[in-house]
Amino acid sequence: MVKPGYINCVKAVTWGLNGLALAGLLVAAPLQAQYKQKIGNDMSRCRGAGPAVSVRVTGIKSGEGTVRAQIYRATKQDWLESGRWLYRIELPAKAGSMTFCLPVPEPGNFAVAVRHDVNNNDKTDLTQDGGGASNNPAYTIFNLGKPSYTKTSFPVGKEVKSITINLHYM
Repeated sequence: MVKPGYINCVKAVTWGLNGLALAGLLVAAPLQAQYKQKIGNDMSRCRGAGPAVSVRVTGIKSGEGTVRAQIYRATKQDWLESGRWLYRIELPAKAGSMTFCLPVPEPGNFAVAVRHDVNNNDKTDLTQDGGGASNNPAYTIFNLGKPSYTKTSFPVGKEVKSITINLHYM
C-alpha cells in the first residue's frame, strides 16, 4: 500500500519538474526568436546610434526580381547556414545600387550575404542570379557562393557600420 504522503511528494516533484521544463522553454524561446526575422528596410535605424549596418549594394544588373540582404553572426555555426540568419530584408530590385539598413542585436562580429533573385523563383540560379558578401571576397569555381565566415566577418560596435557589397553574376 502506497502512503498518501508519498503520493503528495511525487506530485510535488512532478509539478516542480514541469515548472523547470516550462521555464526552460521560456528561456529558449527568445534564443530561437533571434533567428529568421524578416524586417522592413527602416533606414532611420542607420541614422541613429546603432548598432546597425548600412549596406550599399552595387552592380545590380537589372530591375527585375528581388534583392535580399541577410545578416548573420560571423561564426562557423551560423554563416550561410539555413535558418541561421538574424535579419532579412527583401526588396524589388533596382538596377545599379540599393541601400539596406540591417540592425544587429548587440555589438559583435557579423557578416552579410546579398542575393539578386532575378526571376523571383526563390532558388539560386547560377546562370542568372547575382550574389555577394561583406568584404567582397573573391569568388572561384571552388567556393562559388560560399566564402568563409573568416573572410566575410567584420566588427560592429555601438555605431552604425557602413559597408559596400559588389554583386557578382556568372
